[in-house]
Amino acid sequence: MTPVRFFTKSRVIIVAGKGGVGKTAVTAALAYAASATGLRTLVVEIEGKSGLPAAYGLQALTYGELELLAPGDGHGGIIARTLTPDDALLEYLHDHGMKRISNRLVSSGALDVISTAVPGIRDILVLGKIKQLEREGTFDVILVDAPAAGHAISFLRSASGLVDAVKVGPINSQANEVLGLLRDPNRCRVTLVTLPEETPVNELIETAYSIEDEVGVALGPVVINGVLPPAPSQDLSAEDLAGTELAPGCVDALRDAAEFRRARIALQQRQLDRLAADLPLPQLHLPKLFTSQLDFDGVKALAETLMDQMPGLADGDSNG
Repeated sequence: MTPVRFFTKSRVIIVAGKGGVGKTAVTAALAYAASATGLRTLVVEIEGKSGLPAAYGLQALTYGELELLAPGDGHGGIIARTLTPDDALLEYLHDHGMKRISNRLVSSGALDVISTAVPGIRDILVLGKIKQLEREGTFDVILVDAPAAGHAISFLRSASGLVDAVKVGPINSQANEVLGLLRDPNRCRVTLVTLPEETPVNELIETAYSIEDEVGVALGPVVINGVLPPAPSQDLSAEDLAGTELAPGCVDALRDAAEFRRARIALQQRQLDRLAADLPLPQLHLPKLFTSQLDFDGVKALAETLMDQMPGLADGDSNG
C-alpha cells in the first residue's frame, strides 16, 4: 500500500489509545507523513491540552486554524485546531442565523447548561463539526487526536446513544449523520496506539473490540510506539573492549545493562506476539525516542519510519 493510499482510504482517521502511550506523537508523525505525500492535512485536537503544536515549534492550539507546516516542496501542508463542544455549538448557532441567541448564551453563562442538557450532546457537537469538515472537502486528510481510550469509546458511542434516546428533531438528524460518517470505512477509520507493554496492550485489545462491536467503526493498522531496537546477540568480548580504559566494575555494569536490555526486548516481543494473536490487525512499529520532549526532527524521523512500513501493508488491511 502506498502512503497516499494509506491516507486516502478514508478522509477521517481517528487516533486513539490509552493515556501515556504517545498518541499525540503518533498523530504528529501521521500528519507530517500525510503532508509529505502532497496531501493537505488537518489535525483536530479534542481534549484541549495537546502537545502537538510544541512538536512543530509553535504555541497552543485554539478553535481557529493554526498552520503547523506550510505547503511547498512536495508537502500539502498541515493545519491544526482544537474542537470544543461550546465553540462548536456557538458556530452552529451562528451558521443557522442565531448569532443573537449565541451571544446571549455566552453573556448569561447558560452555555454549559445547554451543552450538557442531553447525555452525549457534547460529544455529538464535536463529531458533528468533524462530519461537517469532512463533507466540505477542503482537506484531503483529517486526523483526529481523540480522547484517551476510556473516553474514546463513549465519545464514538455518543451518536448511537442519541439516535436511540432522541427519536426526532435536529439532534436525531445530526446523530444519524455522524453515524453515517463513523460506520462508513470509506470515510472514517480508527488507528489505535499502544506501547509494547502488558497493560497498554490489554487495554488496546479491549478498546478495539468495543469500538468494533459497539460503534462499528473500521479499524486500521495498530501503531506500536516506543519499540526498542534489537539487542546485540552476544556478550561483551575482549575485542569490544580493546583500546578502552574502564574503571573497576564498569565491565560488569555494562554486561548487566546488556542483559537487562535483552530481557526487556524479550518481554516486548512477547507482547507484540500476543497482540498479533489476539487482535488480527497489521502493526506499524515506531522506535523509542530517548528524549523528554518530541521536537520537529523527532516528528520527521517517526513519520519516515511509518512511511517506510506502509508499502508492506496489503490494501485491505483493516476490519472494514
